[in-house]
Amino acid sequence: MSVEPMRKRTLFRAVVLAGERPGVSALIRALGLRASVLVDVAGKPALQRVLEALHGAQSVAGGLICGPEVAVVRSTPGFDAILQDSGFDWLSPETGPSASAIKAIGHLQHYPVLLTTGDHALLTPALVDDFCQRALAAGGDIVTGLTPYACVKAAFPESRRTVQRYSDGAYCGTNLIAVMNSAGLAALEFWLQVEAWRKQPWKIARHLGPGFLLAYLLRRVSLRQALQRFSALCGCTANYVQIDSPRAAVDVDSVADRDLAEKLLMAEQ
Repeated sequence: MSVEPMRKRTLFRAVVLAGERPGVSALIRALGLRASVLVDVAGKPALQRVLEALHGAQSVAGGLICGPEVAVVRSTPGFDAILQDSGFDWLSPETGPSASAIKAIGHLQHYPVLLTTGDHALLTPALVDDFCQRALAAGGDIVTGLTPYACVKAAFPESRRTVQRYSDGAYCGTNLIAVMNSAGLAALEFWLQVEAWRKQPWKIARHLGPGFLLAYLLRRVSLRQALQRFSALCGCTANYVQIDSPRAAVDVDSVADRDLAEKLLMAEQ
């Protein structure tokens, strides 16, 4: 009787974006932090919780933390302890998440890459593995995780989340993105340009096309149509996978989010 050989698991390397966006975040201002990813969430910095989730996942084999700034790293007692035994090295960030992601991926020289953020304190190994395996099966050069807004609203009715609304449903982002190959970098390079236009929204509108933008605002664009438009603009194939766990949509970038994450984590202890 022949025995089918075991399939080799495709391992991702991860990039954890831990820098700050331009300006001072509300979380830093409210809690007097040096970096938002160092916010204490139920007894541990958010960044440490992210690294523990990635370290415990079977789909990930280490990677890079891009941020915080070197001055923050040097002045934060215990930062080295956060990195210890995590399988991750520190890299100085660029200005903005897209530039940091491009820089870190260039240093890794490996695909596929999992992108996430250092404030994703509710991340678990199971969520990471589920997303990575779904991304591999989905196909595409870059794959993002989306959670139905209805799931998030039902679980956390008082939580304020950014919602993407399409003709066939509403979704929240999960800060989980898989860059499957070098072609997927084109999406990050496109988004880098969009970030540069954040104070000139008319340039974004012109690039997307006024007809498409109007159709989106009127909720006449489906999620699939939006991905096709994004793919055409970037010159690569963008895809998505649905993640039904509402906690995947919660990152800790406000005091209210920190309180929600602490409540959930304390209930699990």
